Amino acid sequence: MKKSQTAAKDGVEKPKLWQKTSFANLIRYLPSGVYFLRVRVHGQLIRKSLKTDVLSVAKLRLTDEEKKYRQGAQRQLALQRGRGQMNFSDALEIYCARLAANTEIKSKTKHYYTQRIESLLRTWAGLEKTNVRDISKQSCLDWAAKYKGSATAFNNTALVLRMVLDIAMESGVIYENAARHIVRRAIKPKELHLPDNAKFVEMVQTIENAGGRFSRDCADLVRFLAYGGFRLGEAGNVTWADCDFKKEEIVVRGDSEEGTKNSEIRRVPMIAEMRQLLERLRETRGEELPAARVMRVGECQKAMEAAVKKLGISHLTHHDLRHLFATRCIESGVDIPTVSRWLGHKDGGGLAMKVYGHLRNQHSTSMAKLVSFAPVTNVPNHQTKAA
Repeated sequence: MKKSQTAAKDGVEKPKLWQKTSFANLIRYLPSGVYFLRVRVHGQLIRKSLKTDVLSVAKLRLTDEEKKYRQGAQRQLALQRGRGQMNFSDALEIYCARLAANTEIKSKTKHYYTQRIESLLRTWAGLEKTNVRDISKQSCLDWAAKYKGSATAFNNTALVLRMVLDIAMESGVIYENAARHIVRRAIKPKELHLPDNAKFVEMVQTIENAGGRFSRDCADLVRFLAYGGFRLGEAGNVTWADCDFKKEEIVVRGDSEEGTKNSEIRRVPMIAEMRQLLERLRETRGEELPAARVMRVGECQKAMEAAVKKLGISHLTHHDLRHLFATRCIESGVDIPTVSRWLGHKDGGGLAMKVYGHLRNQHSTSMAKLVSFAPVTNVPNHQTKAA
């Protein structure tokens, strides 16, 4: 009798053999470390070795293998087209294969659209088995009217529906995309309720003094996010080698495999508080290698929730600390294009202007005091004559 079978009979849990990765349809066989393609085609689950234990190589081979299965599915659908038959699930399968094989979008984006697919199928009963020819304008509008969720979730779920039906049009099964009649919902900009400087300091101190095992580390992460304007994933990947104390800047590289959100490396200046934070951490952790990550925790949401509840201030998320950084910069006189560059935006400041164009009333009032229509006095005579 094998050892694993004996352990199972003794009530001991069998060792885990397969491990999911952050990439769709890519799994890892733990005993050997080899990566496998795992994909479902026409209801059949296919698992095929990619014959490598190197992630970067596995990703390349994964794309090629998925392309083969996608082409096979398209050939089969071409036969169905001759009979005018295509269920929504058939077109959806091609869409999923294309999504997985798309090398221009990141794994998090793919995961998000997978969630939109699940939302669509959950909110439209029987959609998978419906012939695409039976999906009408009215049925699409009925689904849209009943969909409950945020405007962003609705718009992206409707986008998935349109893209799947576009595939049916490519195959010649339908001649009009009924989902095109769905009107996008207006997205209301988030109203920012950010703490002032005193409340922020009080919140960080509350987190630090909470008495938990990682309380101090959580407080440092809050400071790090607020002082640098990083996305959470970016902050978690900053190492000591990325902190240049001579140039007083931090290099933001993002995920080791996929980089930052826009795939570009950027440099964020160390404001005074950031430098003080890093110098304190470096002094207490001087034995750490340059490749060590500066932050010791990957998130601090629960710690923040407990602190804001105790202090009676508005709910805050990790991303709100990024908003806090941008707001403080703009209020301190930094121009929006520069702030936009520090945040890693690629539009020259358009998004930053939209999000941060309306700062707190207190700042607006103080800025208004600088505006005056009073006559300018004490103007030199030669300037008056020149005018």
